[in-house]
Amino acid sequence: MSPIVFTAVLIAAAMHAVWNAMVKVHLDRFVSITLMSAGMGTMALIASPFVAFPAWGVWPFIFASAAFQQGYKLCLIKAYAAGDLAQVYPLARGSAPLLTTIGAFALINEHPGSWAVLGIALLCAGTILMSLRGGGLEKLNREAIAYAFSTSFFIACYTLADGNGVRLASSAFSYAVWLFITDGTISLVLALVLRGPGILPVMARSWKIGVGVGGLSAASYGIAMWAMTLAPIGAVAALRESSILFAMIISVAFLREGLGLWRFVAGVLIVGGVVALRLA
Repeated sequence: MSPIVFTAVLIAAAMHAVWNAMVKVHLDRFVSITLMSAGMGTMALIASPFVAFPAWGVWPFIFASAAFQQGYKLCLIKAYAAGDLAQVYPLARGSAPLLTTIGAFALINEHPGSWAVLGIALLCAGTILMSLRGGGLEKLNREAIAYAFSTSFFIACYTLADGNGVRLASSAFSYAVWLFITDGTISLVLALVLRGPGILPVMARSWKIGVGVGGLSAASYGIAMWAMTLAPIGAVAALRESSILFAMIISVAFLREGLGLWRFVAGVLIVGGVVALRLA
């Protein structure tokens, strides 16, 4: 992986960790995720006059990605309702790069090198181990585990859709803009169907958070999609999950949460994975 791509994806991972920390507002998780998607769509709508309209062959990937992202959001919310966020989130995110790598190999014959395979394995191991820091997977019920792995499946699906779609688009920026508009629109319609018009005033009261979080999330994933045009999809997906490490740093340095042995060991594994991916 080239130094430019490597550095860009690490910056994207840091952005991912920051917006996750910003989402800690007094809203239920469904409203928070809908607000983030709406913020991403709004920022993209502003940028849309300055990018090309995607060719028709790109739209199936955009629609597929947007559909998979709805499944991802709904499963993630269900997983959070069934289990502890500190355990569910790393479990869901940690297994996704492995599924993405397998999918890229099976569907588009993408072969990661030995260093990339090692980096992906270390990052997956580190992020999954991070979920053990709360006392072990025995504290997660079967429903939480099922939803966490369902979440990782949808993450892998939309990552593969975007990795292929962005390579067909005129530019990564164009693809990202129209994906975010599509996803934001579908998310808002889904919210109205599931929660009714009453959700709109709740979202309106926190529009500043939506714009801030949406902007960071859009920038983070936009960088990742650009990187997937230059590097293996699985490697980019794995490196992006180093956001778990940045989230740990934020929680320890700013939220005064304890480090603990599990988190330290998991952090070492993630750093090892980052180094291996840099050598790939």
